[in-house]
Amino acid sequence: MLGSSGASFARLTDELDAALAGGADGAALGDGLLTAAEVLRGQAALRRAVTDPTMPSAAKSALATNVFASHLDAGATKLVASATTTRWGRSGDLADVLNQLGVMAIVKAADKAGEGDRVEGELFTFGRTVTENHDLRDALSDPARSVADKQALVRSLLSGKAATATVRLAEESVKGTYRTVIGAIDEYTRAAASARSRLVATVRVARPLAAAQATRLATALGGAQQRPIHLNMVIDPSVVGGVHVEIGDHVVDGSISSRLDDARRRVAG
Repeated sequence: MLGSSGASFARLTDELDAALAGGADGAALGDGLLTAAEVLRGQAALRRAVTDPTMPSAAKSALATNVFASHLDAGATKLVASATTTRWGRSGDLADVLNQLGVMAIVKAADKAGEGDRVEGELFTFGRTVTENHDLRDALSDPARSVADKQALVRSLLSGKAATATVRLAEESVKGTYRTVIGAIDEYTRAAASARSRLVATVRVARPLAAAQATRLATALGGAQQRPIHLNMVIDPSVVGGVHVEIGDHVVDGSISSRLDDARRRVAG
């Protein structure tokens, strides 16, 4: 986000970090922020009121507190009320930011419990499963099925097998906030990496890398990017050999298939 919304996001991220450092329950805080985002997204009149730049900040904060205090964790209510006192480029940005902060709070709570890597890996694996399983993808995107039904399906697949934070975010992904489940999981994966001050690299290889190889690759990529790197591994036989790495919009293609394609183009040229 740019401009006033970007500045508000940065300020609220600092407030979230301060609340967590002060002992706030990250999971409860995250749940509250996600709930508030959903309410604001669905209630246009309320959203416009609490982002109205002509309305006094104290009045907007009081309105948010009155609406949410009896439904949300106290820490979440305080953060939502604070969010209404900042400026937003458009009213919808408030809900979007609260959604991102909710994901970050849940991930940070998992990280504090020593499950940060697990959650990042499980979110990626769940996204790949949905992508590759047409029946599952259709079931989770079927407009005739209720959100509750889709969430029950997610729980049946993940409960007891994945971290609590992973299940919570996977359930959230079926609500349509990011149009598709895969789009939501991609956003959550990026938010999770950001919450842990890391970058995510999607690595395509013909066969799984040994632990030592993966560590060396992560170290090399992290040194080049000057930030820690989390590797999401995709087994892709078409790679043949070598690795194909994507970090955001940056691509490093060291696969044999790429070199063969390049050689063919040179010969054809």
